[in-house]
Amino acid sequence: MTKLPMTLAIDDYDHVRDLVNGTIKPEGIDLNCLIFDVEETFFRFAQSYEWEVSELSLAKFCSLRSQDDPPVVGIPVFISRMFRHSAFYIRGDGKIKTAADLKGGRIGIPEWTQTATVYARGWLHHEGGAKLAEVEWVQAGVNEPGRLEMGKTNVPDGVKITPVSDRSLADMLLDGEIDAMISARPPDAFLSGDGEMVRLIPNYPEVELDYFKRTGVYPIMHTIAIRRDVYEQNRWIAMNLMTAFEQAKEKMVKRLSDITASRIPFPWMPDKFQQMKQDFFPDGEYWPYGIEGSRQTLETFLNFCDEQGVTKRKMTPEELFVPETQKVFKV
Repeated sequence: MTKLPMTLAIDDYDHVRDLVNGTIKPEGIDLNCLIFDVEETFFRFAQSYEWEVSELSLAKFCSLRSQDDPPVVGIPVFISRMFRHSAFYIRGDGKIKTAADLKGGRIGIPEWTQTATVYARGWLHHEGGAKLAEVEWVQAGVNEPGRLEMGKTNVPDGVKITPVSDRSLADMLLDGEIDAMISARPPDAFLSGDGEMVRLIPNYPEVELDYFKRTGVYPIMHTIAIRRDVYEQNRWIAMNLMTAFEQAKEKMVKRLSDITASRIPFPWMPDKFQQMKQDFFPDGEYWPYGIEGSRQTLETFLNFCDEQGVTKRKMTPEELFVPETQKVFKV
């Protein structure tokens, strides 16, 4: 039987490794995998949909799904999850000491419709002490000038965003032109370790764990998108792909739980892994795919997207993902 050829573009993840190397094969699909850094994957897929299946920023995906004629569909596979309290950077010798100090200030962002910045702005608006409209937002590249939004920006009334094409966020922060910047990728100036640029929240692991325990939100960064034309011709591919992602994740869980060998060269990794399971997923599977295991996170994020103009309207989790993946059969 001839298998359907498809290409998946994705970053290098341990929980996807067995799908990429062919150990796990999606039923009925001949899957070709391309490994890129996420920035390249997102840009190329959002611009021209070069491949059939793609890892995609959750914010960009939600923005696309909110359109009247969305070009993509999705499966609830949550490839990357990261808290973003660590993403705020300030000058080491500056006047900003707390998040509330950013009220009335200027904050740099690489893109408005970027998942990390959506979560960070949402936290700042609801908990940090600086509302969306109480900040001037400055859009530019993190380390280099010239970064552009991947699409049209639709900011809410009363919110000001200023694009800057000839300066990087890092340079503007160090020169005092902005008060803080948000970046998922640590800026080069921070990585230099000279103290000129520091994190706003240096104890971010404690703050993030507290945030999770209070809210139930474990931020989803990336999901899996499928070109809608491909899905509509072969609707069965959605569940078959999701099953393959689940199987690859299960192999990762077994590796991390194995105490007979150092699968990952990190002391006490199996014990650390069990602690993470207890902290974040005490009542269910580790790193759950599907809507129900992440409903609180999805609903919170969609609320942020609506408040920030990332989506055209308020959406529900069910509107994001194809119906075939929303219910799983039981034997």
